[in-house]
Amino acid sequence: MSVTVDRPYDETVTAVRAALQTQGFGVLTEIDVRATMKAKLDVDVPAQVILGACRPELAHRALTATPSLGAMLPCNVVVRTDDDGRTVVEAIDPDAMARLEDSPVVREVATEARQRLRAALDALVVAGAEA
Repeated sequence: MSVTVDRPYDETVTAVRAALQTQGFGVLTEIDVRATMKAKLDVDVPAQVILGACRPELAHRALTATPSLGAMLPCNVVVRTDDDGRTVVEAIDPDAMARLEDSPVVREVATEARQRLRAALDALVVAGAEA
């Protein structure tokens, strides 16, 4: 799941956090890929952050149905710059959970998480058009 916006990176990261929050997700983890690569490998890479987004109600339902799905949580959302200077926002498709575990509860959770993440991504495109 992906959108590309013509907004500055830092502004997009802020907008992603807000869009996720509107959909009931909190950000549990944050990995600054650029800073990590510089610190660990002394290489310069374009700006990129990985946000670990979680909607606790959905995570609880998924983990109650299938505890091993914890390996797929939280939902990772990546914000990065592309070669053209635009900002790309990508999220893992929660439907992947349903493909790994054939369970009605997991399918329901994956469907709701997907709808909410898609709405968050779509909101970025609309907000980018208004900016």
